[in-house]
Amino acid sequence: MSRLFMSIALLAAGVPVFAAEAPLCPRDPAVLAALDTEYQAAVEKNDAAGMDRLLADDFVLVNSKGEVYHKADLLTSARTANVKYEHQSDTRQTVRFWDGMAVVTALLWIKGVSGGNVLDFDLWFSDVYLCTDKGWRYSFGQAGARQPKMP
Repeated sequence: MSRLFMSIALLAAGVPVFAAEAPLCPRDPAVLAALDTEYQAAVEKNDAAGMDRLLADDFVLVNSKGEVYHKADLLTSARTANVKYEHQSDTRQTVRFWDGMAVVTALLWIKGVSGGNVLDFDLWFSDVYLCTDKGWRYSFGQAGARQPKMP
C-alpha cells in the first residue's frame, strides 16, 4: 500500500500519521492556498514542469466518474495539451491541517476546449498535500461532479 493511502487510512482511523512538522512545511493556510493556486495555474498553461514540481511521485486523482489518474497521466496530458484552457482557477479555498498533512478544498472553474467539446463548469474538489523532505507535495485529489456555474 502506498504511503498516501496508508496515511489516509490512518488519518480516517484517528491515528497520528507523522510525528513532527518538517521545517519545509509551514502550517500556514496562505502557503497551502498559494501552492494550490500555483498548481491550477500550471494546469491552465499545460505547464508539465510546474505540475511535476508540485505533484508527489505517487500522486492519484479520482474524478466524479470514479476514473483514476496518476502523475504520469496528468503530465502526459499537459505535454500533449489535450485540453486548451481559457480558465482554470479556484476560489472559496479552505485549508485544514493534520499532522504532516493538509487538505485544500475549493471551487474550481474550468473553461476551455477538449476534443472539440467546449468546457465551462464549476466543480468542488479536495486536494491532499503531504509534508515531505522536499516540502509540501500534492498527493491526492478528489473532484466532485460538474455543476452549473456558481454565482
